[in-house]
Amino acid sequence: MNPHPHSPPAADVPDRPDPQPPSNPPRRRHRWLAWVIALCILGGGAYFFSRQSAPAESQQQSKGKGKGKGGYGGAIPVSAVKVAKGDMGEYIEALGTVTPVFTITVASRVVGTLTEIHYKEGQIVHKGDVLATIDPRPYQAVLVQAQGQLLRDQALLENARVDLNRYQAAFQQHAIPEQQVATQQATVHQDEGTVKLDEGNLDAAKVNVDYTRITSPIDGRVGLRTVDPGNIVPANGTTGIATITQLQPITVIFTMAEDYISDVVAQMRAGHKLRVDALSRDDQSELAQGAVLTLDNQIDTSTGTVRVRAQFANKDNKLFPNEFVNAKLLVRTLMGVNIVPTAAVQRNNDVSFVYIVNANQTVQSRNVNVATADGTNAAVTGVSPGETVVTDGFDKLQDGIKVAVRQPRNEKSPAPPPQLKQQQQNSQTSTQRNALQQSNNPQQPSPTGGPK
Repeated sequence: MNPHPHSPPAADVPDRPDPQPPSNPPRRRHRWLAWVIALCILGGGAYFFSRQSAPAESQQQSKGKGKGKGGYGGAIPVSAVKVAKGDMGEYIEALGTVTPVFTITVASRVVGTLTEIHYKEGQIVHKGDVLATIDPRPYQAVLVQAQGQLLRDQALLENARVDLNRYQAAFQQHAIPEQQVATQQATVHQDEGTVKLDEGNLDAAKVNVDYTRITSPIDGRVGLRTVDPGNIVPANGTTGIATITQLQPITVIFTMAEDYISDVVAQMRAGHKLRVDALSRDDQSELAQGAVLTLDNQIDTSTGTVRVRAQFANKDNKLFPNEFVNAKLLVRTLMGVNIVPTAAVQRNNDVSFVYIVNANQTVQSRNVNVATADGTNAAVTGVSPGETVVTDGFDKLQDGIKVAVRQPRNEKSPAPPPQLKQQQQNSQTSTQRNALQQSNNPQQPSPTGGPK
């Protein structure tokens, strides 16, 4: 027994290892067993996923073996159409200005106070319609004075003629000298001149009274009012009371290259009407159709063009004065030509060409000559009706390259057969019914065994 319990043990006494608790060996065995189970699970999962992904990879590899640059077994996807045969017009396109045949600035012919306005802004008026009224009272007073002056001078003329007849009878009886008869004859002529002057003054007064009623000289559309009632308007003012523009018919003026003058003039001399289409500024809608009215009498030497005036009925008033439109003059119609889309014609520094799709689905470039073209189609030579030309997908095309023609977007896929369509409808109905039942029973397990 150690007499000093708190003193350290002697140095020569060897240390003994502490006894292990009895539970440590089972814990180590359980830990190793858990690791073994986990490794087995991971290995089985890897094997399962490798088996699932192997068919997909092999399928992709089998598909990729035949893929080329285009992804369709080496074929490049393109869009194509067949060459058509038909008639096509040769047009001259130019920017034109809608120009009215008549534009009138209505002004007052007499000075006075504007008392009434008889039109509304933007109204369609006809020739002779009253537009405004000037205070007529001053001019009516002048008219009355002219009438009185005429009556007085007519009376003097009548009296002079009576005296002349008396003097002529007395001269026949040698009662008066011949000089007195000649003097009375001159007096009669003088009074006749005075009456003529009075008649002219009376007519002028009547005209001034008529001018107090301002009327429309043409059929057309009235613009915005420039003078309000109550203002004193001058005679023959430059501003005017209103502006009237004729809308029906109306013309469009555009320029044409001098190279077409001979063709246009020859057809006009033959009595043919050359059709002109007026299109909107974006070329998307047609506003009106008309015909060439005349050509200018000289060519602009700075541009080498001549001005052309075309006339349009404009019954629906789609053409507005001073509006910019795109004018298309039909010069001639090419009969029985080969027509292809404009997008099919490719150009380089030397020639124009198209790509022809052969029977073995390969393409071959072919040079063509473009006779005429519009915004959509072109009339070409060098191809035959029924041949297929490429219209899209030119980036990788070369002679001999295999292509796959894409189906146009506007074409619908063929409808399935009736039996297959009915099976699809039944399958869709069954699927909807199962989904509805599962939504009504959210705790019901799914077919795979897990809860929904």
